Amino acid sequence: MTPTQRRTSRVLLVDDRDRLLLLCGRDPRRPGARWWFTVGGGVEDGEDYVRAAVREVREETGLTLAAHRLSPVVWTRQAVFSVDGRGFDQYEEYRLARVTADEARGVEVTTEEARYGHHWWTLAELATTRQTVRPKRLAAHLSAVLAAGTSCPAPLHLGDFDEDADPG
Repeated sequence: MTPTQRRTSRVLLVDDRDRLLLLCGRDPRRPGARWWFTVGGGVEDGEDYVRAAVREVREETGLTLAAHRLSPVVWTRQAVFSVDGRGFDQYEEYRLARVTADEARGVEVTTEEARYGHHWWTLAELATTRQTVRPKRLAAHLSAVLAAGTSCPAPLHLGDFDEDADPG
């Protein structure tokens, strides 16, 4: 199977208590295969990464964020994986977006991709969970981004991953 090339814009949606919103998905063809992932998705034709991020936040959470609320790119990642019998070779850009307590309470996750749930994760929960979370080592990476505050170091490339070969 030739994987579909895909460009995605991901958002680290963090609330006023430094909790990260993650969505839960699963593969219908692999019983028990479920994982947690950040808000975001594919960049559509004619769209740049920032516009895609703003659109995806709105579609997946109901929040309308202005583009200036997104940080510059903090991470990039390349991932090869399959879902529902389809293969993907996906390039990802991650940006941070802070939301207020009121915005966090107003989040409405109705997207089909997250039909298995959503949760605002603390760094401690992310560091100790045995559930599959993408990207790997999310707690450590996010901790560094939050510690940097408003300073914007060069984006960190998290690596190239074959998630089917290393599902954990």
